[in-house]
Formats: sequence, C-alpha cells, structure tokens
Amino acid sequence: MLERAEAQAEAYGVPKAYSPEELLADEEVEIVLNLTVPAVHAEVSLAALEAGKHVYTEKPIAVSREDGRRMMQVAEERGLLIGCAPDTFLGGGLQTCRKVLDEGIIGEPVAVTAMMMTHGPEDWHPNPDFYYQPGAGPMFDMGPYYLTALTTLLGPVRRVTGSARVTFPERMVTSEPHAGTTITVNTPTHVAGVMDFEGGTVGTIVTTFDVWSEDQSRIDLYGTEGTLSLPDPNMFGGPVRLWRADENVWTEVPTTHPYTENSRGLGLADMSQALRSGRQPRASGELGLHVLDIIHAFLDSSERGEHVEVSSTFERPEALPAKSPEGIFGGGS
Repeated sequence: MLERAEAQAEAYGVPKAYSPEELLADEEVEIVLNLTVPAVHAEVSLAALEAGKHVYTEKPIAVSREDGRRMMQVAEERGLLIGCAPDTFLGGGLQTCRKVLDEGIIGEPVAVTAMMMTHGPEDWHPNPDFYYQPGAGPMFDMGPYYLTALTTLLGPVRRVTGSARVTFPERMVTSEPHAGTTITVNTPTHVAGVMDFEGGTVGTIVTTFDVWSEDQSRIDLYGTEGTLSLPDPNMFGGPVRLWRADENVWTEVPTTHPYTENSRGLGLADMSQALRSGRQPRASGELGLHVLDIIHAFLDSSERGEHVEVSSTFERPEALPAKSPEGIFGGGS
C-alpha cells in the first residue's frame, strides 16, 4: 500500500507519502482526509481525532449512529473539527438554487421529490461488493447527495416514514476484474421514504439499485409561487430550471455562483478556511450525522412499520458568496 501511495505522491507532486502511523504522528499534519470504505470510516476517523487531527471524511460519516455520535463527542472534547462529504451542495448549481429559494422566488416550499434510480454498480465498478453490504446500498451510498442537498436548502428533518426491500438477493458482476462472480446482498437495495421537514415541507425520496431503466432521476422543489427543478446533486453544475406561476413556462436560471465543474475538495477547502477563521465548516460533521440519522430512520421505519422521529439536528450552513472562485476561500467568508 505504501508503494501505491508513493507512486501517487510522485505523480501529483506531493512531498511525502506516509504510512498511517507516520501520518498520525506528524505534528505538522492538521487535517486527515478519510477516503476509506464506509465500514472503517469511524475507526479511521476516531484514530485521527485521538491523535489530535481534524478530520474530513467521505460519506457517510459512519455506518452506525453510535459511531457517528462518538466521533462528534471526541471532536468536541478535543476542540477539533469534523467535516463530512458530500460537498456538491457548494457547487454553482445548488448554490444558485439556494439563492432562488432564499429570495422567495418560488414562494413557501410545499413539497419536494427526489429520485435516484439505477440498476447498481456491478456493471462498471472494479470492486462492487461493498455496495451491497451494511453501510452501503443506494440509500447509504447515493442518499447523502440527495439528503444533503435537500437539508441544506430546506433545513433539518424532524420525522420520516420508510419502506425498504432487497429485490435481487444475489448480483452477478459483469465489470472487470471480477466479471462472472456473484455478490450476496446484505442490505436493502430499494428504499422509499417520506420526510417531514421542521419548516413544514413534505419530501419524498426513492433510492434504488433495482430498476433497469428510468428517466426520473431528479429533484423537483414545489413552492406556493412556482417549481424549481434542481440539478444532479452528485455534480457541481446545472442546469437549474424554474417554472413561475406568473409566467407559466419553464426557463433556465443563469448560474449565479462559481464551481460548476468537477470541484470535489470544496468541502475540505472550506473546512481549512473555517479552521483558520474560527467558524464551523459548511459541510460539517453535524450535517453528516443528521443525514446518517435520516438514513437509519428510513430503515427503522420500514422494520417497525411506523413513523420515526429524527433526534439529531444541525445549523443550516451559510450560502457561499457569489463571487470569483479566487476570493471565496481566501478571506473570512
């Protein structure tokens, strides 16, 4: 593994490749970026926190609520920051949506629908097995993009109802290098949920690896004065489309914010600036834990056959300023 790290360091001009032990022992390292598989997110992040490092982790923040809460507790005790992907809500597309919503252009948000439908990653991913284990599946894997977009626009969720199932107990891998092998599915692969937001909006979400073809993977936000069609929350750009009641036609909204290309790393950059300026990161651990709580609440609701209250919450992050990319993380914004 160290050889691979050294090769990547050389390819991208990184001064040094570390073993995990060396990384945690180096006092000059302030933030650890955790890009491990979900099953070890908490273990790796906790080790970094215990070593006195700030952590920015891939989504989800952890597999279990308990591990996520433990991470937040350790960070608070040690005066450390936790950031959590996804950061696509900081892209120009969704920040434009935030501006439209904050300016009241579609009126009061009434409802939102979010659909992520595909037949799974086994026909393209080189190691798709983990997608079908606990802590993954469509809701844990792709749900955070949709739930992060929705909650940063509409605020926390207070209650959910969910239904979940496994449609195909085994999956045949067709991608290389494991083509022809089978995967035993150990987590729900079709999850549908209803969300009651604290602000009153009612949301509907479907995430699935069980459909062969679809043309409805999108987010639509319905207000008292119009409808806003959001871009793919796994991307940073548009298009953003608007239907206003007084115009009665779809129009494309010009992008008002930068970072419309593949800008993964925005959340880490924002966290680095937050560390220097003394504020909380926009892609915060609290937000990541709330998203994890919602995901588990969907599955709990499906198992118990009842509404489930979401106990966690978070502070809706400030929007990014609509100015040049060079200025956003260079000062105190």
